[in-house]
Amino acid sequence: MMLVVVNLFVGSMVGLERTVLPLLGEKTFGLASATATLSFIVSFGFTKAMVNFLAGALADRWGRKKVLVVGWMFGIAVPLLVIVADSWWWIIGANILLGINQALAWSMTVNMKMDIVHPTQRGLALGWNEFAGYVGLAGTTAISGYLAAQYALRPEPFYFGIGIALLGLVLSLFIKDTGNHLRMQKQHASTEAKESPSMGTIFRTTTFSNPTLSSCTFSGLVTNLKDGMAWGLFPLFFTTAGLSVGKVGFLVALYPAAWGIFQLFTGGLSDRWGRKWMIVSGMWVQALAIWGILISNSFTGWVIGAIFMGLGTAMVYPTLLAAISDVAHPSWRASSLGVYRSWRDSGYAFGALLAGVLADLLNITWAIGLVALLPLIAGLVVAFRMAETLK
Repeated sequence: MMLVVVNLFVGSMVGLERTVLPLLGEKTFGLASATATLSFIVSFGFTKAMVNFLAGALADRWGRKKVLVVGWMFGIAVPLLVIVADSWWWIIGANILLGINQALAWSMTVNMKMDIVHPTQRGLALGWNEFAGYVGLAGTTAISGYLAAQYALRPEPFYFGIGIALLGLVLSLFIKDTGNHLRMQKQHASTEAKESPSMGTIFRTTTFSNPTLSSCTFSGLVTNLKDGMAWGLFPLFFTTAGLSVGKVGFLVALYPAAWGIFQLFTGGLSDRWGRKWMIVSGMWVQALAIWGILISNSFTGWVIGAIFMGLGTAMVYPTLLAAISDVAHPSWRASSLGVYRSWRDSGYAFGALLAGVLADLLNITWAIGLVALLPLIAGLVVAFRMAETLK
């Protein structure tokens, strides 16, 4: 349960920014280009992706708890930098540190849960983990939007962030490492992988050569690519529609809130119903929800679209992690999860870049609509390439 609470604070660090930073770039720093405004998501996404790749290997060598604590040490600096930033480059730097914090801390909560739960409960455990993270994200998204509406875009919302980072660090110091559980899993696992393969082999297996692992990896990348677009463009889309900062904050928070809450159920259901078709359906629900938001012209319609977008994401997020864990051997599971999370979280950056370029070339509405094609395609890839992993 302590890991669930810690991940609530990990997710909360990202929520600080989801309403405020796109508006800060436009209103405070005078960024006229959507591509420039979304550059903070690019720095966050690529940093998180690269450090995720290393986090799994570090966890296998150093132990989970040490990596978790180091992650929080990077997180403390994030709100401080945003408060004192006098140029947009400071914001980009803060998001590099946020990417390191998220890669190390969130990765370790995932790996530690996989160390201690039975294989038939992986979906449930990851559902709770992701529930906590995204409820924390949604909560601070709403709170930061409220504080920005009541006071200013900064510094007030980020004072709250300093407290979150300190609490996360303190709680992490009291968590027990899971090394003993991992050693027991290795002893009871099949003998076909007594020695861990090289990192290059794990990368190729997870990314290309294994149809199931690579299908999951592509779906994870597309899911966060869509989220990078939503993070950067939805605040601007709703503001252009005439909504106040407070209402924008509510809508932007509702999507990850639904995402978090539904994961309480979707992760456990994948333990009973299977992984493959939960992933396929979830990818298609995401695409349809985005198009639903675009064709709606009412606040109620946007609320419904945000909820269904959260549902679709919840159907795939813990399920993809569980599917990777089903296939990867315990001796290299953390490294494989690191490769998967590296590709998945690079989606934030690719989504922000793609959405920014499309918005500048066409407009925000067309950018959102075209990005929604990718979850539809990813669902087809899983339907034809992935094998069911729940035995």
